[in-house]
Amino acid sequence: ARCLPFLCASLPLFAAEKLQSPIIVFMIGGPGCGKAVQSSRMAVKYNFYHIAIGELLREESSRATNKGKAIRDILLKGTLVPSVRSLTALLCRIRVHQKNVSGFIIEGFPREINQAKLFEEVVGRLPNIVIVFDCSTETMIQRLLIRGQMGGRVDDHERIIRQRLETHYSLCEPVLTHYLQKSILRNVGFHEPGWAPGLSSHSRRSQAGQGLAAWQQAEQLCSDAILL
Repeated sequence: ARCLPFLCASLPLFAAEKLQSPIIVFMIGGPGCGKAVQSSRMAVKYNFYHIAIGELLREESSRATNKGKAIRDILLKGTLVPSVRSLTALLCRIRVHQKNVSGFIIEGFPREINQAKLFEEVVGRLPNIVIVFDCSTETMIQRLLIRGQMGGRVDDHERIIRQRLETHYSLCEPVLTHYLQKSILRNVGFHEPGWAPGLSSHSRRSQAGQGLAAWQQAEQLCSDAILL
């Protein structure tokens, strides 16, 4: 509750009641699990606005401000940006786009239980559905290392990747339990590693099939949420 005055001061034009009607889908999972690609596809299909909380925070970290530097230092350690800061960035982006779309796909949020509860307290509702991407640790590590080799993000290095995964696993379980108890948690399984140079055509076809199956499963879950 002590966070609410800060949020109200930061978001003077944000009216929580305006978020009662749009469909809100949370897409969560570990780094490299595939949630970004699936979120983008579904946003296009359903005319939803896709918000990636990680991208919002990286945008902020690139600014030459004290807040930007603080976020950048946190990201480079592979630890979690404070809940209030993440939620403020999220609600600001929602406020800008809420008149033009039928819903929001929010990727990478919440990352821990306090974020989930703070969202509900400020907005006054649960998301319509929470889709979690179930992906093996080694698959995620391989994907992120490949992305790093191909000039990806600054935090795609093995030490930081493992710290990010440790942070994810230690904080994610209470979030999943919370949404399971609310009967809005849905699981999408995807365990194949991502594309890498040198893979056989058979391996690439297998991975493409796994990706299509995951996409279809996530798409059906999103359709179900719209029809509810």
